[in-house]
Amino acid sequence: MQTISEAAAYTLRFINQTQRSIFLTGKAGTGKTTLLKEIIATTHKNTVVVAPTGIAALNAGGVTIHSMFQLPFGGFIPDNSAPQFSDSTKFETKATLRRHFKMSGLKKSVIRNMELLIIDEVSMLRADLLDAIDFMMQTVRSKNSPFGGVQVLYIGDLLQLPPVIRDEEWSTLRNYYKGKFFFHSHVIQQFPPLYIELSKIFRQTDDTFISVLNNLRNNQITPLDIQTLNQYVQPNFDLKTNKGYITLTTHNHKADTINAQALEDLEGKLQVFQPEITGDFPDKIFPVEHDLKLKVGSQIMFVKNDLSFDKHYFNGKMGVVQSLAPREIVILFPEENKTIEVEKYEWQNIRYTVNATTKEIEEEVLGTFVHYPIKLAWAITVHKSQGLTFEKAALDVSQVFLPGQAYVALSRLRSLNGLILLSPLRMNGISNDQDVMDYSLNKASDTVLENALHFETKNFIHQYLVNSFNWNDLAQQWRNHKFSYTENSESTGKSKHALWAKKQMEIVEQLLEPSAKFINQLNKLFAPETVDLNHVATRVQAAFSYFFKPMDDLVFEILWKIEEIKRIKKVKAYYEELVLLEEFQTKAVLRLMKAQLLIETVVAGETISKEKLTSDEIQKYITRKTEAIQKQFKELNVTLIEDEQDVQRYTKKKSKTAVVKKSTYQETYELWVEKKTIPEIAALRVLTVNTIYSHFVKLIQTKAVSIKEVLPEQTLQDLEQAFAGYKEESLNALMEENGQKFSWEEARMFKASLN
Repeated sequence: MQTISEAAAYTLRFINQTQRSIFLTGKAGTGKTTLLKEIIATTHKNTVVVAPTGIAALNAGGVTIHSMFQLPFGGFIPDNSAPQFSDSTKFETKATLRRHFKMSGLKKSVIRNMELLIIDEVSMLRADLLDAIDFMMQTVRSKNSPFGGVQVLYIGDLLQLPPVIRDEEWSTLRNYYKGKFFFHSHVIQQFPPLYIELSKIFRQTDDTFISVLNNLRNNQITPLDIQTLNQYVQPNFDLKTNKGYITLTTHNHKADTINAQALEDLEGKLQVFQPEITGDFPDKIFPVEHDLKLKVGSQIMFVKNDLSFDKHYFNGKMGVVQSLAPREIVILFPEENKTIEVEKYEWQNIRYTVNATTKEIEEEVLGTFVHYPIKLAWAITVHKSQGLTFEKAALDVSQVFLPGQAYVALSRLRSLNGLILLSPLRMNGISNDQDVMDYSLNKASDTVLENALHFETKNFIHQYLVNSFNWNDLAQQWRNHKFSYTENSESTGKSKHALWAKKQMEIVEQLLEPSAKFINQLNKLFAPETVDLNHVATRVQAAFSYFFKPMDDLVFEILWKIEEIKRIKKVKAYYEELVLLEEFQTKAVLRLMKAQLLIETVVAGETISKEKLTSDEIQKYITRKTEAIQKQFKELNVTLIEDEQDVQRYTKKKSKTAVVKKSTYQETYELWVEKKTIPEIAALRVLTVNTIYSHFVKLIQTKAVSIKEVLPEQTLQDLEQAFAGYKEESLNALMEENGQKFSWEEARMFKASLN
């Protein structure tokens, strides 16, 4: 990560040790995306990442707002009135959302377990959509507080891409909202987030250029700034002879036309490369064109950062196609006089699930899209250039049509040395939205941040401990369960377990009075301005010792009952009720264990983080308990109907163990160590066999795997013979001669073993 700025450090601490919602903004090139990745990697909170569009969600490693919260594509009126229609628009209300939009149990579980919601590219988020998210979360979580009590991190630059609201929609929404931006929403107006701005610019280092960009951004552009920029006007600049420049234009059709014409003008054979798509990956979120059309000499741009140790390229780096083969693209970076073979990139379409063992939110891969992370780059729209960095660009900003577009276009460049303006920059059309400028005055000063962090951290520790010992909701779940044993449950075989349910409910209820007394103690301990944390830690440890055993015993009781029930036929509904109850009970026990770690971390003066709030005991709590119960069951020889298919059918949802985010190569390697075959690994990872072979190229190169483990002896002999004396970087000539004896993947693996 780049050297972390003070604002970035504050953001990390607010996320990990407070409950305060944050708006994180910053100029182009200040490292918002880098910080987002750091937060996801280090936070101890159950986190979900969403974005307004499919591509933005894919880039942030999350899902779309509409799919996560089951929201319709239309406007939202923040009251309980009947739905409104016109010829071309439809508006939902709280009443219609509550009535019509059914959410799956999986999504409800994710929302109930969520602790941090990250909304990326928030500049594009409409005010009414944010209120709809707030309403859905309050409804699902049954909590009448903003977003149902979930901390929200909003990330984006409001001076870049604004929300889109059609005139006919705004004619209705203007009766409810003062403006269209996310900060005009009712929830933000009532509960404003803390405004933190990243100010250190990593993309540009030239003070003159930074000054011009700042003035342009803040609606303070001067005649001198315009004069500075217009020194770079060259209306007759020849892009054909001046290689390496990308044209930034305002309309898609212009960029497409420039790219198509430049490709056609090149001599040589056109080659088309297509992606490997596995599972569910809708075409509307394809991150690059399905058909990548190239010729030797094509000017291209990388659309992702190089994930390898070598870091050959970054998102926005330009290059030229040096050679092409059916399974190989070699790119030249002329200014560095360096060539590389492009490796394919894996994009994942994910959904969030709740791990049955740890109750943590995890990602489930629905489908993958594997393709070369490059696109033709003689031209690109300003819109699609957001987030990219260019060394050299020709700007066609004569038709700037949105506030902030001139700023976005210019801020893509590292320095003025790489700038060409195809027409003079004029003052018209560059002004920014006054509402955005006014909202930017809310930025928190360092003093405000310091004071807020101190207060909010104290508040967070207090509330975390209180919530860890507050079992009112849990007791209500047990009551609901106990009263579900009606006379009709006789036929289902459920009624015979009614006494068991009554007994467990009474145990929970007996814990409520002492827990309420302990919560009162905590409230008194946290009342003074300065809290004696050592004394708090002593009291928490004593309370933990008192409550842990009965709470732990209740988990044992439910798991034992589940083990008993899952072997009996025709009780699936009852089994699912018990599984839901186990989720609540286990979550309460794991929370107790985390509360103990939290206070230990704070007393030790250490930073609250993901690694501090977990332990081997927490990660394996349910697994160990389940295994012990299953062992006891076998020893007792209980006479029950054994039907392993039924057992597997009931329990398959609970079989996943906690997964730590690893590199794609590491995941493949671990499955290989488990003696899985390459086709089996491909099936498990929702990838093609060819993609898994590409992982083995890396694994062989790093000596994690020996090529002798992967390829048969005869193939190795053929490869050794073919590679004898072969000096070319490209494998094309070698494959043309030996393509019948071995595959491209096998040749790449062998080449990796030589290196």
